[in-house]
Amino acid sequence: MEPYIRRVQYYETDMMGVTHHARYLCWMEEARIDFMDRLGFPYRKMEEEGVLSPVKSVSVDYKKPSTFGDEIEIRVEIESFTGVVLTIRYDMRDREGNEICRARSEHVFLDREGHIVRLRRVMPEFCAAIGGLLAAQAPKAPEGGETEEKTGDPGSP
Repeated sequence: MEPYIRRVQYYETDMMGVTHHARYLCWMEEARIDFMDRLGFPYRKMEEEGVLSPVKSVSVDYKKPSTFGDEIEIRVEIESFTGVVLTIRYDMRDREGNEICRARSEHVFLDREGHIVRLRRVMPEFCAAIGGLLAAQAPKAPEGGETEEKTGDPGSP
């Protein structure tokens, strides 16, 4: 899938002239929403169907500062999916390809009452789309070799 491109705005920088660390979390959300739109499962549509997806955990590893005017390319990949928890990886790089930030977020799926939703039952098309992405992202084995498996089974209850 194509990366999400984000230009650093002046208001996103601090007194040292670098992007404030909290902005990366906002960019992760923007990139994740764009990713879901491109996948064909916009957050708005999921929410209209009664499925909410709050963040369970997030981690960010800052590698190099970004500054006002930099264009940041954010690649989003599915790390794993259990049918209940979706783990997403974010790779942020500047236009020269320098790594700016590596991050991940975990999301659960809940109904409006806060109960866990088993997506295999409620949104099987979503599970199939995520499963297809995981299969496409899997490393290709050399002929006669083994591959390292991606974690998560989109068909898990």
